[in-house]
Amino acid sequence: MSIPAETLRLHLRYTAWASRRLAGAAAQLSEEELARDFRSADKSVLGTLVHVYAADRLWLGRIQGNPPARFLDPDADMKLSVLEDDWPALDERWRQWAAALTDNSVREPVRYKDLKGNPYVTPLWQILLHVVNHGTHHRGQVSAMMRAMGRTPPPLDLILFYRELG
Repeated sequence: MSIPAETLRLHLRYTAWASRRLAGAAAQLSEEELARDFRSADKSVLGTLVHVYAADRLWLGRIQGNPPARFLDPDADMKLSVLEDDWPALDERWRQWAAALTDNSVREPVRYKDLKGNPYVTPLWQILLHVVNHGTHHRGQVSAMMRAMGRTPPPLDLILFYRELG
């Protein structure tokens, strides 16, 4: 089984679109709201969005054979400016990389190590679907955090993305 390269490119575009929308909404929050601890794995709106950004960066590095030395640097990464400036630049690197995908290349195995050093081999298409799904999961968490603070997050539905494409 595999997923066509064009479908994978489309869903990578979706995850970038949804992340940009939610990061834009997060930029409207106060510093206190961004940092509010919801006792979730990544604690806050900022922490959760930075987690998604760091995972996107890590996975692109893994599939290109040059993963970052560490998952994230709290001093450098835990900033709204990273979400506003670095994340769109990373999404552009994803887009440029994905432009060369073919239906055959997405079936190729990717060899990488997890954060504990355990080796894995995974077909590229599965990694790309994981990246999209991972972002969707955590964007849902951030949307819930925003609602708990009385804020209305932007709609991030995949069907809305499709409709905007026309």
